Amino acid sequence: MSTQVHASLTEAQVRAISESLDEPEWLLETRLEALAALDETDFPAVIQTPGRKWTNLETLDFETLVDPENAAEEKELEAPDDVNVLPFAEAVAEHEELLKEHFGSVADPQTNYLTALSTALFTTGTVVHVPKGVDAEDVKVRTTMNSRSLFNYTLVVAEESASVTMLERQQTGDELEGNRYYSGITEVVAGENAYVQYGNLQDVDEETYVYQLKEGHADTYGTVNFIDCNLGSRLTKSSVETTLAGDGAETKIVGAFYGHNDQHFDIDARVWHRAEHTTADLVTRGVIDDEARSVYEGVQDVGRDAWDTSSYQRENTLMLSDESEADASPKLIINNHDTEASHSATVGQVDAEDLFYMTSRGVNERLAKNMLVEGFFVPVLDEIEVDELREDFEETVRARLKARE
Repeated sequence: MSTQVHASLTEAQVRAISESLDEPEWLLETRLEALAALDETDFPAVIQTPGRKWTNLETLDFETLVDPENAAEEKELEAPDDVNVLPFAEAVAEHEELLKEHFGSVADPQTNYLTALSTALFTTGTVVHVPKGVDAEDVKVRTTMNSRSLFNYTLVVAEESASVTMLERQQTGDELEGNRYYSGITEVVAGENAYVQYGNLQDVDEETYVYQLKEGHADTYGTVNFIDCNLGSRLTKSSVETTLAGDGAETKIVGAFYGHNDQHFDIDARVWHRAEHTTADLVTRGVIDDEARSVYEGVQDVGRDAWDTSSYQRENTLMLSDESEADASPKLIINNHDTEASHSATVGQVDAEDLFYMTSRGVNERLAKNMLVEGFFVPVLDEIEVDELREDFEETVRARLKARE
């Protein structure tokens, strides 16, 4: 089985995609450079221990999964009138200078093999532009995938003193035989004193493989907060990163996942402190059941010039089955002594004392366990500002718990 697909891709295919979107020459060149880089670019880094790689992305049959010429999707966009929310092709025509300035400025198009593949082949996307001083709430981007593969690109730019809360969600539509592949690259730019909360809800079917990279850049006193919720897919590799580039910048990276059957979630959360007085809070909570598997890696990197830094990380996984498996690897990289930082990770089952307390007061054991699982997600759900994201995540969790009864 071939593990890579680039041998069957052609420059003509990439040029055809670019032409269909009426892209300028500089963007076509970016695509072609990404295509050429596939020959020498590695797959995303994953945690390894002697004799074991925790997530084997290289073994996927990308030649079968990737079909760049037959991409099909439905996209819904909702936004207030004073915010520019455009399909990528329209943004190319109307805001080329904005794209030229920011495309690839946060997430390197050649970060790894899968990022370069997505840069070369993306056919759909959304550009969200919030002008200086504008406050925008409940921007929503919903993508329904109706093809074998789909490559999506999202750019969010909040100018000085602007703010936006948004939801982007992915789901599958038309049924297909066999597996699918979804790839999404997101870049978030928060200008001086700007605020962005970007929430993502991934709920594709369980025959789909997912790769997502979300990266944010926060300027002076800027804030980039990510909410990363994963429910669907057969296997998901999701990386969320923020660079705190300006003094006083802040980030929260909040993650939630619920795996059942034989789902596999590989979740990364990383923050790069590169300026003074920066603050980061990384919180992830996950539940796994049946034969599901989760892998978590968290990194807090404090640079030499990041004086007066505060950086915290907590990851908790709840196991509902003896056949499930969870691994966690939190890391601190500290290069400045003027730092307050901590990290922790726990893996365990429903607390026996909590369960006893509830059952001793007349609550059925199954109902009590379900209530404890729902309550486990509350610290994450409380951070979500877009109601649709919070409510849909809660609804799916309840449905899966009810199916266990």
